[in-house]
Amino acid sequence: MRDEPAAPRPSGPGASPDRSAGALYALLTTLLRRVPRDLNLTSLATLATLDRTGPRRITDLAAIEGITQPSMTVLVTALERGGLVARRSDPADGRVTLVALTAEGSLYLRSRRSAGADALARLIDKLAPGEAATLAAAVPALRHLRDLDNEQRDPDGRAPGEPPAPG
Repeated sequence: MRDEPAAPRPSGPGASPDRSAGALYALLTTLLRRVPRDLNLTSLATLATLDRTGPRRITDLAAIEGITQPSMTVLVTALERGGLVARRSDPADGRVTLVALTAEGSLYLRSRRSAGADALARLIDKLAPGEAATLAAAVPALRHLRDLDNEQRDPDGRAPGEPPAPG
């Protein structure tokens, strides 16, 4: 079996996916350093997953976040002690425990997102008008990248607490 030739890459100034990815990655790491953190990135990602998908099983969260189930159990316990998540029975199956974002967790996540957006807005304000317009034009593509990542991390897209399809 022969390898298929790679699809041609876009050409022109700034069109390289590698260049774009490098620039975005550098910006994200800069922003992560600017916003104080009291939780690690996996904890923040777990809160964001719960916010996006609703209550989930610990095993689902572990798979989505790419860590082991025992590590996710430890993480959820710490988030629960902090009042950011709560465990509750699944209404569809009382034997199953779901992890849900609390009101405090939701507020915490919104404040973190706001702080990050504010830090980025301060940087955007320093751009030339043409650069700011170019960035604004890229917003749909940036949102699409986020959606693609969400689909990749949770490919089955099942409803919160819903068991995997048989197969």
